[in-house]
Amino acid sequence: MKKRLFYFFLMASAVSASAQKIVYTEYDLKNGLHVILHQDKSAPVVAVSVMYHVGSKDEQPNRTGFAHFFEHLLFEGSDNIKRGEFMKIVSSNGGQNNANTTQDRTFYYEVFPSNQLATGIWLESERMMHPVINEVGVKTQNEVVKEEKRLRVDNQPYGNFFSEVMKHLFTKHPYNWVTIGSMADLDAATLDEFKAFNKKYYTPNNAVLTIAGDIDIAKTKTLIESYFADIPSGVAITRTTAKEDPITSEIIDTAYDNNIQIPAILAAYRVPGETSKESKALEMASAVLSQGNSSRMSKKMVDDKKNSVQVGSFNYSLEDYGAYIIYALPNNETPLDTLLNDMNEEVIKLQTSLISESEFTKLQNQFENDYIGKNSKMLGVAENLADGYTFYKNTNNINTELDEIRKITRQDIQDVAKKYLNKNQRVVLYYLPKK
Repeated sequence: MKKRLFYFFLMASAVSASAQKIVYTEYDLKNGLHVILHQDKSAPVVAVSVMYHVGSKDEQPNRTGFAHFFEHLLFEGSDNIKRGEFMKIVSSNGGQNNANTTQDRTFYYEVFPSNQLATGIWLESERMMHPVINEVGVKTQNEVVKEEKRLRVDNQPYGNFFSEVMKHLFTKHPYNWVTIGSMADLDAATLDEFKAFNKKYYTPNNAVLTIAGDIDIAKTKTLIESYFADIPSGVAITRTTAKEDPITSEIIDTAYDNNIQIPAILAAYRVPGETSKESKALEMASAVLSQGNSSRMSKKMVDDKKNSVQVGSFNYSLEDYGAYIIYALPNNETPLDTLLNDMNEEVIKLQTSLISESEFTKLQNQFENDYIGKNSKMLGVAENLADGYTFYKNTNNINTELDEIRKITRQDIQDVAKKYLNKNQRVVLYYLPKK
């Protein structure tokens, strides 16, 4: 019964369905760990999270997949947690935990009943202070990652399409490869290389600890000091971001997939990173094209012309750059070039005419609802606070984001389409079944 109540609170808790201000406290420990605390006593739930500013872009070209590998490896245990016990401790105390990795950061979290706050803080301090990194753990997690790659990429229909897009859009920047990386690179890596990667990136001065929920701020600070203050600071990390040359002529290529029967056509454009004001306008442009059944491409290509079984567009925004992708899958063997022409027509309409007032009102409502939804759970609040600090250099971004969305105009949406979504700035990929 307790667990059922806890999961109800987990789903229902956090801010109410309005754009309430998120109040927080932030400070630094002497070892460089940044701490953000948000108190909300609306339900007896607490989210404990650590975001490390390390992702696949921090890897060497011949050692790809390290950041994602560590997402798994740092669950192996510590000097005080036996191998295989980490998740058992979480579940036995009524909690949930997980982690995820992107090109730019790795995010670990636990969500507990609030009376287990100390357990969550202890677990994350153990992960940071003295994780066990040995041959047994490396070999075990190597097999786990290989199986994940087989399931999610190698044997998944369209599983490699994103990898193909990124290696065409980026030739100098390490966004060239995707987070799961190369299994050959992981196989070739030595134990010392894994230890060196951990020592460099999984340190207090490259992390933010964010706790949100039913907490007492003063008592939480005491717990954090007790568990984290003695962890040694790491070396200062200097990142040199590779600059890509502009794409000045259309790049056309073909890729093949063993796991598909229906081909796909896609166009990809390199666009600004997530902190750019233009990035959100590009998100709105993609919503006009394909978000919902009444969106322009869906209505035209799926409903009216019936030449597509699926269409879509999205702005995949990262720290340094973004990838704006438009795609379609044909119906009844419609030629891929026909679909590309239809997509081109809709992009040109965005570039040459303002979207209607009714479309714009719908967009604003959608994006406001999305903003509220992101902050409707304690875990979402914790992650958004960490994102603001890590990428925007402004923790208060969580409170100003909605204002920035409301400032975007119809003209802004037209301007970004004209600036970035041009034929001479894109990659066109014919994604075909392998014969």
